[in-house]
Formats: sequence, C-alpha cells, structure tokens
Amino acid sequence: MRKFVVVAALSLAGAAWAHNCPNEMKAIDAKLASKPAIAKDIADKVAKLRADGEAHHKAGKHTESMAALSEAKKLLGI
Repeated sequence: MRKFVVVAALSLAGAAWAHNCPNEMKAIDAKLASKPAIAKDIADKVAKLRADGEAHHKAGKHTESMAALSEAKKLLGI
C-alpha cells in the first residue's frame, strides 16, 4: 500500500509539472512581446529554446521541455 501511495504521488507530481509547460511558454512569449533589450544572438537562442520546449511538450517529453524553457527564461532574466 505504501508503495502505491508513493507511485501515485509521483505520477500526480509529474502530471502537474507537464501542465506547466504552456505557462512557461506564455511567460517567454510575453517577455519577447515587450521587446526586451537583448543581443540578437541571445534573442535567437531564446527563440530556438522556446521552439524546442514546445516541440518537446507536444512529444510528451515534459522534462526536456521544462529544461529548454527554463534556460530560455534564464536568458531573458525571468
């Protein structure tokens, strides 16, 4: 029974994290829409990371998606 509870808790945590990908993408999009003063190479890297994050999310690879989106947010200072 204890093992079941642990597995259930971890499954729910993973599902909750997976649903955060769209919120992370929205935060990145909002920051980019405000035309932040960043170098073109950084903006290009952010755009690539944002696209990679969305692709991973759609493929069900939420850990990879969150990693890419987190890196993009870090580059944007959010």
